Amino acid sequence: MSSEDVSSACVNVEDEDIENFLENAVKIARNGGQLIKGAFTLEKKVETKSSAIDLVTETDEHVEKMIIGFLREKFPDHRFIGEESVAAGQKSELTNAPTWIIDPVDGTTNFVHSFPFVAVCIGLAINKELVAGVVYNAILDEVFTAIKGKGAYCNDSPINCSGQEDIKQALVMTEIGSSMNAEHLATKLKNIQDVLRAGVHGMRSLGSAALNMCHVARGDSDCYFEYGIHCWDMAAASVILEEAGGFCADPKGGPLDIMSRRIICGSSKKLVDTISQHLTHIDYERD
Repeated sequence: MSSEDVSSACVNVEDEDIENFLENAVKIARNGGQLIKGAFTLEKKVETKSSAIDLVTETDEHVEKMIIGFLREKFPDHRFIGEESVAAGQKSELTNAPTWIIDPVDGTTNFVHSFPFVAVCIGLAINKELVAGVVYNAILDEVFTAIKGKGAYCNDSPINCSGQEDIKQALVMTEIGSSMNAEHLATKLKNIQDVLRAGVHGMRSLGSAALNMCHVARGDSDCYFEYGIHCWDMAAASVILEEAGGFCADPKGGPLDIMSRRIICGSSKKLVDTISQHLTHIDYERD
C-alpha cells in the first residue's frame, strides 16, 4: 500500500490513545512555553515573513523544532503541519493520518513587545477531524486543554462558554491580522464598524487567535471572528471552544473548515449566526 493510500484510509484510534497523545502534547507545550517565558523580556532577533508586520523570531523556530522532534519520536507514524515549517516551504496537507497542527508562538508580535498574550498551540486531527488540543500561555501559566467529547479545561478546572445569545449583550473579539492588503484591510475595518453598530457591548483584541478563542471558551467574552488566519491558529482552540459548549463555523455559513482561513465562533449558535449577518466576507487562498 502506498503512503497516499495509507493517508486516505480511515484510522481507528482508541480513546486511551488520544488521552496519551494529549498528555504528551501538554508536556511538550509546557516545555516550549518555558523557552518562550525565558526569552520573553530579552532582546529578540526579529525577521519578517509575508509583510513588515508578519514577524518571526528564533524562538518561534526553536519551539516548533522541539515540539515536532518530541512528537515525532513518540509517534513516528504521525504527520505534522507547523507554521514555521510551512513558511520554510513545506506543504500544508491535511489527510486522514493523525496530524499535529502546530503554532509554536501564537502572538509573535505580542512576544516581540513582551505583551503577555502568547501561546503554544498544538492541535490533533485524525481522519481530518479535530480530536484534541492544548493552548498554553506560559506567561500567565494557563493551560487550556480538550479532548473531543470530554469537556474543556483550564489548569485542569472545567471551563464553559457564557451561553450568551443576545448580540446587544455580547463582548466580541477580532483581529486585523498581518496582511496590509488595502481591500482586505478596509473590509476588516468595516466589519468592526458594522458589528459595533449592531449594538454589542464592545470589541477586544488580544493579538492571539487561539487565546481569543480560549477566552470565549472560558466565558470571558462571547464571540470571536477573523479572516486571513491559518489552520494552526485555530485547530487546537476550536476543540477547546466547542468542548466548552461553544459553536464554531465558517462565517459564510456551514461548518468550520480550518483550511479555509476564516472562522467565527461563539458562546451559542444563535449569537454566531446573528453576528455573521453583519460581516462582509473575505475569501483567501486555502492553506
